[in-house]
Amino acid sequence: MTVESVKDGASAAAALREPPVAGGGVPVLGHGLRMARDPLAFMSQLRDHGDVVRLKLGPKTVYAVTTPALTGAVALSPDYIIAGPLWESLEDLLGKEGVATANGALHRRQRRTIQPAFRLDALPAYGSIMAAESHALVERWRSGEVLDITAESFRVAVRIAARCLMRGSYMDARADRICAALATLFSGMYQRMVVPLGPLYKVPLPANREFNRALADLHVLVDEIIADRRASGQKPNDLLTALLEAKDENGDPIGEQEIHDQVIAILTPGSETVGSTIMSLLLVLTEHPEVADKIRDEVKHVAGDRPVAFDDVRRLTYTANVVVETMRLYPAVWILTRRAVTDTELGGYRIPRGADLIYSPYAVQRDRRSYGRNEEFDPDRWLPERAKEVPKYAMSPFSVGNRKCPSDHFSMAELTLITAAVATAYRFAHAPDSDPRPRIGITLRPRRLMLRALPR
Repeated sequence: MTVESVKDGASAAAALREPPVAGGGVPVLGHGLRMARDPLAFMSQLRDHGDVVRLKLGPKTVYAVTTPALTGAVALSPDYIIAGPLWESLEDLLGKEGVATANGALHRRQRRTIQPAFRLDALPAYGSIMAAESHALVERWRSGEVLDITAESFRVAVRIAARCLMRGSYMDARADRICAALATLFSGMYQRMVVPLGPLYKVPLPANREFNRALADLHVLVDEIIADRRASGQKPNDLLTALLEAKDENGDPIGEQEIHDQVIAILTPGSETVGSTIMSLLLVLTEHPEVADKIRDEVKHVAGDRPVAFDDVRRLTYTANVVVETMRLYPAVWILTRRAVTDTELGGYRIPRGADLIYSPYAVQRDRRSYGRNEEFDPDRWLPERAKEVPKYAMSPFSVGNRKCPSDHFSMAELTLITAAVATAYRFAHAPDSDPRPRIGITLRPRRLMLRALPR
């Protein structure tokens, strides 16, 4: 190393700036109070203060990343790993050995285990299940009935995940318990992320007891699923079989804890994010009846008088664009965190080793700098000629890089089929006690969506 290179490195380090501190913090809680009260508005205005800004969440200093280019850089760089307030709050649920929370060599091996289940050439094997569950959802609804869309959405999401990836009738009796547990857990975990009060969450208050009961029940359910599969002696060609037969780096069977955490990782994030997106899609069909009419017309053109099927999905281009636009405006995964593993630089700012970073797909995907009429629901913005206008990384609903969701094509097919089926069969109207305002948890979805299904 030359003297000149040392001087150059020192000059570069000195040139790096400290990100500005966001306004609005309060003693002790910092910005945690604003994140708890109205996080969508708070995160959406941070870009006005800088490309990277510092927040205080309780005692923690967190770096908020606000631009599409820099969120893409964080997602793609090896300088940042899955960690931080979000993942710490999820550890009790997801564990440390599942693909959602693992890093490094463990994560790469786990991706190799699960990826074959989600290859494009594997999806047709799930097509009949996706179609059957989509039509069963429609057939459950009676004309004029008021529907609890939260329960209906999570039920179909859990059933499709279970029937496709962990085949077995044992899931039928457990779907409702899984949905109830997830609703409690994802709400409580967001609170633990933005107001990290540590030991106070162990105090036996009613909310903490409810959270702990839901967490215990979900872990029991997962153990029951694994035990039932082993007791059956069956080895269908599904993801659960792949996990039970997976080997570690030494060629030995993977441990029981890793199997448990992997099943949690299959059931929980997938069902929660897909279920939340289905709720948002039904909200869109309710509040934009002209969109529902166009979907119905497209399905009629593609499928004629027969029920829509999996093989139709690739031709349902308008319906798919409705799904994408819904994910833009109502992203289920609305907040993400990472941790720097080395002293590094981001957008000209100094990011120290061990720093936690936070960014919001919700804020990025609604930013006026990236989208014309940014708050307007417009599926046609995803037509090929218009989609080119969207800045890179301004729309990454399934993330990018080695943390990209492996089930992106699976989820798009599932969501497109469900949207086509329900829009063809029904129009929707809000029931008197419906509350479509956003419910803020680890995921984003309508608070209480109660709809009346009206046959077409």
